[in-house]
Amino acid sequence: ATSGAKLISDDAIAALTGKLFPMATVVTPNIPEAEVLTDTLIRDQEDMEAAAHRIVERYGCAALVKGGHGTEDANDVLAETDGTVTWFDGARINNPNTHGTGCTLSSAIASYLALGDTLPKAIKHAKKYLTGALKAQLNLGHGSGPMDHFWKYR
Repeated sequence: ATSGAKLISDDAIAALTGKLFPMATVVTPNIPEAEVLTDTLIRDQEDMEAAAHRIVERYGCAALVKGGHGTEDANDVLAETDGTVTWFDGARINNPNTHGTGCTLSSAIASYLALGDTLPKAIKHAKKYLTGALKAQLNLGHGSGPMDHFWKYR
């Protein structure tokens, strides 16, 4: 979670990685999640890329390791099962309302895949959508609120 809380048990992690990951097209761990999945510390982009490769090797699906946690930018790296690596540049947006960014990105990727995009193109479009939602600076309630999912229509 954005708060750093662990949201599932070790048994649930084993079920996800053993049963669901091998059926997935792509998984989208953030840096702390990728560290758990690979049993390694991620300090920089080289470590992110190595972790993405390790996830592909361990679980048999593509891996998009998201760089928003603890880095100066929002660059993400995709490792595909054929060995292809693609970096996606992203600027860090100063917005305290980041609740649901990971879920939004993964849902947008799935939506673009359903529309027929290739995986890299789906990620590119999804990151553009997420960036727009963050740049819109929606401010609802207190604490870390949601992004503006309807930014394109305002």
